[in-house]
Amino acid sequence: MPPAHIPRRHLVVALAYDGLCTFEFGCTVELFALDRPELGVDWYDFQVCAVERGPIRAAGGITIQARYAPGLLKKADTIVIPGWRDADEPPPPALLAALRAAHARGTRLCSICSGVFVLAAAGVLDGQRATTHWRYAGRLAQRHPAITVEPDALYIDNGQVITSAGSAAGLDMLLHLVRRDYGARVGNMVAQRLVVAPHREGGQAQFLPRPMPADEAGRLAKLMDWLRRHPAQAHTVATMAERAAMSGRTLQRQFRDATGMGPVEWLTRERIAFAKELLESPLPLAQVAERAGFGSEESLRHHFRRLAATTPGAYRKAFLVAGTSVD
Repeated sequence: MPPAHIPRRHLVVALAYDGLCTFEFGCTVELFALDRPELGVDWYDFQVCAVERGPIRAAGGITIQARYAPGLLKKADTIVIPGWRDADEPPPPALLAALRAAHARGTRLCSICSGVFVLAAAGVLDGQRATTHWRYAGRLAQRHPAITVEPDALYIDNGQVITSAGSAAGLDMLLHLVRRDYGARVGNMVAQRLVVAPHREGGQAQFLPRPMPADEAGRLAKLMDWLRRHPAQAHTVATMAERAAMSGRTLQRQFRDATGMGPVEWLTRERIAFAKELLESPLPLAQVAERAGFGSEESLRHHFRRLAATTPGAYRKAFLVAGTSVD
């Protein structure tokens, strides 16, 4: 699916409710509410909509003043549900009706952690894949059998409806939205300002199935950073294992434990992320393929279609970068 370039200021509305999840709400504010003139793009408009009257008490003893303005949801281009106060508490019927109406208008709906239960109750996830925090996954699947629950995913993008796992995975999803809307270059600049990794695939594992020894975890992290800095070099499992001072078998296991995929697939996805940023410049496709480590244009096209569900040319065109067709 090609990224959706934003031709105008895009209104993001975050829901606030009594018992608000402070971290998830804070991530949403950090991503969409701050001015970012250094990006050189028309950034999002941002508003907060209280879903009920009365005081909005957030986790940690914080009280938030948010105007009760359901009409905002009718104007929103994206609605973010930053968790829900109780997975077992049915959301207000008026909120569910507003979300169904927004979905029918084409509004993008996003949930973090337990916020998925609000989207599920609204019926907008029926027949689709979704994720949530691993400790809620079984409850979601049992209560909503029409949803295909994937408990190991960081986030799942169905196009109009996007769900994420708990806490920090919500930040990964929100950065994914920025990349969808503004491209890899802007997404990386925002991640740099947040001092977080620029890109984590939604299919990565939510948590480690078993703790890694500190030295192995450190070696793997250093290897990942080095590979991100040297994508154009030829890498094999053997050369990666040698650099990390691990056996090939240990490297495979550590990558799967940490990311949910093997080292070669992880590296391919990192190269695609880098290729996206290069495609937002007039650089010829042959040079994009070389710098991203694919070796040939055909290899780049193959992996780009497989992982980005579009072509390099369509991706470049979505951001109106000058240059000849690369398809």
